[in-house]
Amino acid sequence: MLNNKVQEAINDQIKNEFFSAYIYLAMSAYFEDQNLPGMARWMRMQSNEEMEHAMKFYDYIYDRGGRVSLQAIDQPPFQWETPLAAFEQAYAHEQKVTGMINGIYKIAEQENDYPTQVMLHWFIDEQVEEEKNASAIVEHLKMVGDHTGPLLMLDHQLGQRAE
Repeated sequence: MLNNKVQEAINDQIKNEFFSAYIYLAMSAYFEDQNLPGMARWMRMQSNEEMEHAMKFYDYIYDRGGRVSLQAIDQPPFQWETPLAAFEQAYAHEQKVTGMINGIYKIAEQENDYPTQVMLHWFIDEQVEEEKNASAIVEHLKMVGDHTGPLLMLDHQLGQRAE
């Protein structure tokens, strides 16, 4: 049976993962509006990935005999000053999510919940990748600056993201 403190923390994280999906979908819409279809595709795929993460937590709760309690999701922002600003927010968001995952791990440690600690290793590894990807795009956008040609090339490259 899943410990109540761990269950509560994972239920909070389900909400956070759905919010992540929601903010990335909002970013996708922003990029569509900016006529940057590659970045829009990248963010839409990121949104789908976050939905999958939420469902991994959802399934885990039931695998351990717990109960999912869905919570309200805040409205995400929908406008950014520049593509760089959007990706900087995405990077900062991933850093925040990393902290949340680490917090659940800490609770699992305190509660001697070894199965949850093991399950969280996948998410910890995933967050390393998520931060790396977002950070790399931020750095590329900084190099591009206000130059339209390189921005369009980067947009095309991001649109090649494999599913």
